[in-house]
Amino acid sequence: MDFITILAVALGLSFDTFAVSLSFGVVRNGIVFRDACGFGLLMAVFQAGFLVAGFFLGSLVSSFMQAADHWVALILLAILGIRMFISGLKNDGAKGSAADYNSPMALVSMGVGTSIDAFAVGISFALLSIAIWYSALIIGVVTFLASMTAIRIGKSAGARLGSRVEIIGGLILVAIGIKIFLEHTLAA
Repeated sequence: MDFITILAVALGLSFDTFAVSLSFGVVRNGIVFRDACGFGLLMAVFQAGFLVAGFFLGSLVSSFMQAADHWVALILLAILGIRMFISGLKNDGAKGSAADYNSPMALVSMGVGTSIDAFAVGISFALLSIAIWYSALIIGVVTFLASMTAIRIGKSAGARLGSRVEIIGGLILVAIGIKIFLEHTLAA
């Protein structure tokens, strides 16, 4: 597979990460560059890691994963999004609740929820004998850049949105979970 095709796959895989990172930037509108890089790197590692895992483990669990991946993404992102939404309603703009968005469990949920598609792509790459390390590097870099761009956009918007940022962020996460679920359900 040539560079342009892998880049196109990387861009397609990074859309969910872009949306989650946008939400992250909105909620954490005071985020510093170092923390944004950490979040972007985490998303890139999950995306590339799930691609590689799909490549190596694909033949063993492909039927189970294809049957359940959309459910896993929906549940993880919906739980996190609903928690944020409720927190935004309860606090009505209080600053303390945004810290939950940066908890290890929340970060892992976002990483897993947005990277399940990369696992499926890894399975297909194994069937096509694609160079996995080269592909993982490209996908990781594109995901990192998309995440950093989205955080910056979200950070700017978050300062203007004020007290409703957690509600908006929660709704975005739930919408991403529903989108993934519908894409997989309707494609079947």
